[in-house]
Amino acid sequence: MSLAEIQARIYKAEAKAGRPEGATQLIAVSKVQPNDRVDAVLAEGHRLFGENKVQEAAGKWPGLQERYPDATVHLLGPLQTNKARQAMQLFSAIHSLDRPKLANTLARLAQDLGQCPDLFIQVNTGEEDQKAGVLPKEADGFIAECRSLDLPIVGLMCIPPVNEEASLHFALLRKIAARNEIAGLSMGMSGDFEKAIAQGATHVRVGSAIFGARDYG
Repeated sequence: MSLAEIQARIYKAEAKAGRPEGATQLIAVSKVQPNDRVDAVLAEGHRLFGENKVQEAAGKWPGLQERYPDATVHLLGPLQTNKARQAMQLFSAIHSLDRPKLANTLARLAQDLGQCPDLFIQVNTGEEDQKAGVLPKEADGFIAECRSLDLPIVGLMCIPPVNEEASLHFALLRKIAARNEIAGLSMGMSGDFEKAIAQGATHVRVGSAIFGARDYG
């Protein structure tokens, strides 16, 4: 499916939900994608991308951004504290703030560097043992803790369980965001982004539907 087709579906979903066109930003997830595919999407005019690993992004994006200096990259995957400094210099936003140790590290580095990317707190809406993120019942307290550290919390992020109705998880994330007066909602991927837009997503993360299947070999 082409980038234009995905964008058309986003606009249609926004209109159906009574939201203004452009209310939802499309993050083109370029993890494990070869540079020629990413370059082709850049050449089409798209400028917002997502990566899952700091090391992969560090090897890919400095060169691409030399040619496309207005391209921005968000970190979507888990962040180890020992990669935090590098991440803060590579990404304009981090969607996976999920624990106090990382929050404290980012706060310290923000003081050292004099800047900090926009931050999304990851919420484990399905309370899955294998998945990162704060539990819904702990989200309010963690949001308050991050704000007390002067971290720029702009949104919340979730990845619903694969075997459950995604809309219920998107609605839960929206509820947590609303009571904490947080505007950003990073939710929805290739298979469910229209449902996420209906629930107020401000960022949807779409990869293989734009770039084609990933080759992990």
